[in-house]
This record gives sequence, C-alpha cells and structure tokens, in this order.
Amino acid sequence: MRKGVLGCLIGGVVVLCSAAASAQSVDDLLAKYVKTIGGMDKIAAIKSMRATGNFDGGGGFQAVVVQENRRPSMVREDFMLQGFTATDAYDGRQGWKINPFSGKKDAEALGEEELKQIVEDSDFDGPLINYKEKGNKIEFVDKEDFEGSDVYKLKVTLASGTIKWYYLDADYYVPIKIETKHTTRGTEIETETILGDYKEAGGVFFPFSYQSGAKGSSNKSTITYQKIEINPTLDDSRFVMPAKK
Repeated sequence: MRKGVLGCLIGGVVVLCSAAASAQSVDDLLAKYVKTIGGMDKIAAIKSMRATGNFDGGGGFQAVVVQENRRPSMVREDFMLQGFTATDAYDGRQGWKINPFSGKKDAEALGEEELKQIVEDSDFDGPLINYKEKGNKIEFVDKEDFEGSDVYKLKVTLASGTIKWYYLDADYYVPIKIETKHTTRGTEIETETILGDYKEAGGVFFPFSYQSGAKGSSNKSTITYQKIEINPTLDDSRFVMPAKK
C-alpha cells in the first residue's frame, strides 16, 4: 500500500494516479450494475423488446405509450390518445414521425434536435453498458445523498455531446435518478428523471416507473409500464418510414 502511494507521488504524477483510480472506480461500479440487473449474458440474449404502459401528465391528462426496440439501433415510440397515435421512430439510418395531433397524417423526417434525441433512445442497452465502444465518457463525481439514500454520482458525456448525470444506488448500483442537460431551439434545458419499481423481465431487471420533468420542478409527468415483453417479433416495417398515403 505504501509503495503504491509513494509511486504516485514520485515524479509529480499525482493527477495521473487519481485519474486511474477514478476510472477504476467507474468500471467497478458499472460491473456491479451489470451484475445486479442480470449479467452480460442475459442482457446480450435480449434482441428486441416492447414496453407498454400509461402516461400521466397531471391534471387528468393520460395516454397509453408503447416503446419498441430492436438491436442494434432501431426504436419506435407510440403515444396513443383519444383514438389517435403519434409516432417517433428510427430505423438505424433515418428518423421520422407522424403527428396526427397537429393535423398531419403522413410521416415526415424528424428535425435535427428530434433526431438527436431518438438516436440516443435507440441505444438498446443504455449509455452505461459498453460505454467506451460507443464513444461515451464516464467520470466518477462523488458519493452523495438523494432523498435519504446514498448514491454514486457519475457524469456521462455521450458521443453526441449530451451530458447526463447518473445517480446509482449505493446498495444495488442501479440508476435511481438521471439528470440531463440538452439544447432545444437554442435554449439549454436541464431535466431530471426518477427511476423506480425495478422488476425482472427476461432475466434482466428494468425500471417500470419513470417520473420526468424540468430539474427542480414539482410538475412532472410519469410513465408506468404494465409489461415489458422480451424478444417479441418486430418486423422492419415497424421502424421504416412509411410512404405517403
């Protein structure tokens, strides 16, 4: 132990040793996270998934939501309200949407900011798993308290430039809060999502509850999933932009 500390001090490389220790801490925490939720073998065995739940925007505003993902990077998000379905999707190359609530029935390409968001949503395993291969950067920030629970705070810089702060429960190493900083229409916005109600599906534990809103605001929307289906058959047509009617 003393030899290791002295080795860090010799030649003025304290900063380098601190960086190495931090990187080691990040990898150790993420390894425990992967083990807790089921392990890499079970995670890799999931090739597709469909999550179905309810959206509660407060004030009686409710809708049904369905998110479908297929490896390596396909995603479709449906929002169903009063007989209409709004869709955002990405087929691995092109992002598109249908928004009947704005009077449009045909699919159209996503805007730049919308595309950036859905590409991030298409990351099947999330930004923590295999983060180096994805070009993400993760730094250990500190150990903090969140609503009475000890958490490890990680700063996650995605390859896209979006910055997120993940708060991992110190006992189970799963994310219980995520803060995100992104730019919308030239304005920098900070949001936060509270994750909870972890349940097993296909041998892997997922959060079934997401409460999201502006950082620091008490006005938040909630998505509560009733079921997550593992390896459903999802045809390419679910994700490819449909032709105009």
